[in-house]
Amino acid sequence: MGEAKRRKQTGAPAPRKHRNKKPAIIGISVAVVIAVAVAVYFLTLPPKPTSEALPVAAPNASDFPASLDQYGISIGPADAPVVVREFADYQCPACASFASASKRLKQEYVDTGKVRFVYFDLPLRQHQNAVPAAQAARCAGDQGQYWPMHDKLYDAQSEWSGSNDPVTTFTRYANGLGLEERRFRRCLTTELHKEAVEQSLQVATQMRVMSTPTVMVDNIQLTRPGWGQLSAVIERELEKANN
Repeated sequence: MGEAKRRKQTGAPAPRKHRNKKPAIIGISVAVVIAVAVAVYFLTLPPKPTSEALPVAAPNASDFPASLDQYGISIGPADAPVVVREFADYQCPACASFASASKRLKQEYVDTGKVRFVYFDLPLRQHQNAVPAAQAARCAGDQGQYWPMHDKLYDAQSEWSGSNDPVTTFTRYANGLGLEERRFRRCLTTELHKEAVEQSLQVATQMRVMSTPTVMVDNIQLTRPGWGQLSAVIERELEKANN
């Protein structure tokens, strides 16, 4: 029966047959997800150590004065071929983001003797709990737990950064690390390491470091602090040291 005849007899057009578009939509969605995943993979792929895009030392740049490392906290062999230095603020969100890279650095390069890592405190004035946090890490260091406290402070940054009673929070972290509570709390409340933190801050001033995190591989300052650039520059400098 033709469409015109059907309309004349029934007064309504013939029902249209609708295709099931669901499989096509699912297929497109899957393709988009795959494309995004591939793009993310290539965008986050660490640069090769031979990449010309990697930072290099400034023209006529002198070596970082090794004598200043005494004012930071060091880990790794003193004769390691490469030294990585970080100037950071425990309350700085960008520093918390870099903390995962510094953990990996210790595992893959410091523990294998290839790199020595030096952490300098650079508490910024706008962060009210940055100095207490730096002192908390050093107080934990008095009991052999500097790096576990260092990592804990960054992992839990959002919890304590706006606290009006950081000492109580840091003491709870110390208890979790098995530290002697009275000794740790006394260290914090008497500001036992205040001078040490100030000396570290003076090193940053001397080296004209004003932002956090500032990360240097020997005398090369990273332009994009993160595992990709950090590991690539380290590999390049290790190769130079071995040749």
